[in-house]
Amino acid sequence: MATSPDSIASLLSQAVDGTGFNSQGGSLRTSGRLSPARLTLQRVYDQSRQGAPAKDASKPLEAPPGPPGKGKPRLLLMGQRRSGKSSISSVVFHKLPPNETLFLESTARIQKDSMASFMDYQVWDFPGQIDFFENPNFDMDAIFGEIGALIWVIDAQDDYLEAVARLNATVLNLQRFYPNINIEVFIHKVDGLSDDYKLDIQRDITIRIQDELSDHGFENAPVTFHLTSIYNHSIFEAFSKVIQKLIPQLGTLEAMLTNLCRTCRFEKAYLFDVLSKIYIATDSATADMASYEICSDYIDVIIDITEVYGSWPRSEGQRKRLEAEPWNAKVEDQVACNWAESCMVLHDSQRPIMLREVDRYLALVAIMKEDSYDRMPLVNMNVEAVVQGVTEFFEITKSRK
Repeated sequence: MATSPDSIASLLSQAVDGTGFNSQGGSLRTSGRLSPARLTLQRVYDQSRQGAPAKDASKPLEAPPGPPGKGKPRLLLMGQRRSGKSSISSVVFHKLPPNETLFLESTARIQKDSMASFMDYQVWDFPGQIDFFENPNFDMDAIFGEIGALIWVIDAQDDYLEAVARLNATVLNLQRFYPNINIEVFIHKVDGLSDDYKLDIQRDITIRIQDELSDHGFENAPVTFHLTSIYNHSIFEAFSKVIQKLIPQLGTLEAMLTNLCRTCRFEKAYLFDVLSKIYIATDSATADMASYEICSDYIDVIIDITEVYGSWPRSEGQRKRLEAEPWNAKVEDQVACNWAESCMVLHDSQRPIMLREVDRYLALVAIMKEDSYDRMPLVNMNVEAVVQGVTEFFEITKSRK
């Protein structure tokens, strides 16, 4: 008869007076001297825990396990209740329309999403009512042990003094024990505020945080501030800056795009994550929100067209008809090219926009100049070289992990 881990744990807790255990996170913690019988029970307990099914992740206030996210950069969304954390995650990573975020419920438990993209990473949405540093039920190493970014969301339309105070306490704790984590402050819900008022709020929050850190001797803490809203592209711009800090050798990608713009006389070039519309690299020219919005919207158009006219599952009978006379070739061999490429011209400024697929996750989008069509063979050759270089770049960086 098999013995459950819970029954073994019960025996262990009663085996020796003064010796306790804690099965938090799937590990047995003991103190004091152990008898041979207890050591045997502990070994059986550990073996049973390894074969036992994982606990229900939907339970509130559960300490997140560490091993599933091993090696993956982690983005932690934290902040006060109703500050907009779940709305941000839903809009950026789950394609939820911004106007539908009004119906989202407040987060009551840790929401963990694994993003399979050009770089596998995780997004954890934390409840705003929990202080993780004062709650002994949470394993701080499991939460903050992986190098990544902490995104603290502050509601700019609400009283933010308490949020700033909690952020200061969090940053001070992280600087003492996990100094490598980047801290990104999203001053959120600024879409309804005037430009002057936005800057005043950003300045006030920045001063309050920097003064507190300076008083405790952390003058160069990695804290960055962003003005964001889900109703425009500012939230994608902010996440782009966050993700770029997690990419090893980002300068190599930027150098390739800068050389491409100089050789082909492009105005601007972006390397986009197609799924989230986050750009992971751009050239050295000054970025402006207008060019990013144009390229981002263009990706939406291409994706919509691809869903209608692109690849779709074909029945076996349909494949046989397509591969029969007069073609006598597989469907894959009948396709002109196995990557997506498109180009369109903006009528207001006569600037072509070019899109070139790198792989299933990445796309190169460039804003060209008016006379670019005269040199399209040269443009295509250079774009192909950059795409090949980007592909090799990610193959090398993944193999080193």
